[in-house]
Amino acid sequence: MTSDEALQLFRETGALLNGHFLLRSGLHSREFFQCAQALQQMPIVERFGRAIAEQVKDLGATTVVAPAMGGLVIGQEIARQLGLRYIFVEKENGSLVMRRGFKLSPDEKVLITEDVVTKGGRVQETIDIVESTPASIVGITVLVDRSGGNLEFNYPLKSLIQMNVETFDPDNLPADLRESPAIKPGS
Repeated sequence: MTSDEALQLFRETGALLNGHFLLRSGLHSREFFQCAQALQQMPIVERFGRAIAEQVKDLGATTVVAPAMGGLVIGQEIARQLGLRYIFVEKENGSLVMRRGFKLSPDEKVLITEDVVTKGGRVQETIDIVESTPASIVGITVLVDRSGGNLEFNYPLKSLIQMNVETFDPDNLPADLRESPAIKPGS
């Protein structure tokens, strides 16, 4: 699957929104990827999962770890496609934590999977959690990299779609965004 084909699926499912959005990072944007709209269709989940699995199959991952909520569906599908173990981290008191008895052992090679990144905060939180265990990280996958490839993690990053989506500080909004209320649709 090419980036253009993936982007078309986001458009067809109504998952690529236009307007004035407040992102989890605190930045504002005219575009928003509501991945849940695309990922409610299992045939699309399977196609996205297959495309990402193909990109990372040679990393040698044994376990996929995804941050809730955004990475849950695609993380599970990538793990299924690769025949790997799958776990997730979730919010507790505002921070991501590993719960539910999940543990990582020294022989596990972790692939971190998220739906969309702009500044990569949730991915970094997940990295920090995995690095606090004896497991090792072999890579990171995302459906959409909104940074245009500008994110730097200490691990290989693969994305299905890489876009440089314009974002704005709340104190430096263009006139059209200042004139409309920001919507926070959730990720």
